[in-house]
Amino acid sequence: MTTLKSKLHDDLTTAIKARDELRSSTLRLTLSAIAYEETAGKSARELSDDEVQKVITREAKKRREAAEAFDKGGRADSAERERAEGEVLAEYLPQQLTDEELATIVAAAVAEAQAGGAEGPRAMGAIMKIVNPQVAGRAEGGRVAAQVKKLLAG
Repeated sequence: MTTLKSKLHDDLTTAIKARDELRSSTLRLTLSAIAYEETAGKSARELSDDEVQKVITREAKKRREAAEAFDKGGRADSAERERAEGEVLAEYLPQQLTDEELATIVAAAVAEAQAGGAEGPRAMGAIMKIVNPQVAGRAEGGRVAAQVKKLLAG
């Protein structure tokens, strides 16, 4: 079992013993998503820590999107629950980049791509190829794309 997955199992056991319903239900759902990912495809396999982290990231994103949808629907109690679950999952993710750190990385990538001959809006793909490995797991793709568009336009 990977270290991150075993940490999730240990934390689930602790949450159950402490009768922490929010944490235990969130961790159960996340472990279920990991188990589903492991059995998806033609043969079962063990996920690496990076793959487990991607599943946790995907689950956290689902919580954010659900909270926004509940807010729009006028269901503040459900939105608050989704946000709380997102905060539990955030404990297992790497620290997110600040807007300034992201802008610095994207600016360097834009300069590198332009030095390579990429110009204008068509350079977006080349820039994203440079930026994505540097920010993997620490910034959402939408944030990165918005920052690239902003620098290309301005």
